[in-house]
Amino acid sequence: MEEIKYNVVFSRRRTISIIISPDRTVTVRAPLRASLKTIRKFVDDKSSWINKHLNSNPGISLTDPAKKYTDGESHLFLGKEYTLRKIESASPFARLSYNVIEIGQDDINDIDKTKRILNRWYAGKAVEILDGKLKEILRRYEDYKFSPSGLVVKPLRSRWGSCTSKGKITLNSELVKLNEVLIDYVIIHELCHLKHHNHGNKYYRLLGELVPDYKAVRKELRRYIAR
Repeated sequence: MEEIKYNVVFSRRRTISIIISPDRTVTVRAPLRASLKTIRKFVDDKSSWINKHLNSNPGISLTDPAKKYTDGESHLFLGKEYTLRKIESASPFARLSYNVIEIGQDDINDIDKTKRILNRWYAGKAVEILDGKLKEILRRYEDYKFSPSGLVVKPLRSRWGSCTSKGKITLNSELVKLNEVLIDYVIIHELCHLKHHNHGNKYYRLLGELVPDYKAVRKELRRYIAR
């Protein structure tokens, strides 16, 4: 059997745990004093479970390398499939028109240019929408007095968001391709870390108050791969 490759993260915790990300990255979280030998044995003991999950459905990639960026191709935005339509234009642009994402460019056969214009449009929409969503959720749950110190929207590999100990929240710009229920869940997930910077019982009690069906939402989110 192929040796399992994994990353190790040491922190102030009592037990060892294993996390398998949607991109099939294996991360071992271990106590500060845990030896590499102990960690290796733990991984070996859990190898059947790890391989079972690694060989399961890898999920839906939001940045499919097989995309051709040609007319008629489908692209996700806020959980909905839109058809790509390229239009000759002296000035580059991207815009939504009913069920279509229109891309304007001087040479409609230049695939690389199409990709750059579309990705710039996604990036701009991500900042606009995720910032608005965060503000909306903060208003919705103002009684909880969440106070993030800042927001960063950028591409992340293998995770949808993060929250630092100083309260800065980072969101994956690829979230703009998912539906609003999933976007809200990721934002709320990170806001809960402002109160509990771990995944302990108190954290999940708070998350359950805000998103009662979070387990079902989390299961749906795991269908997708963050890149």
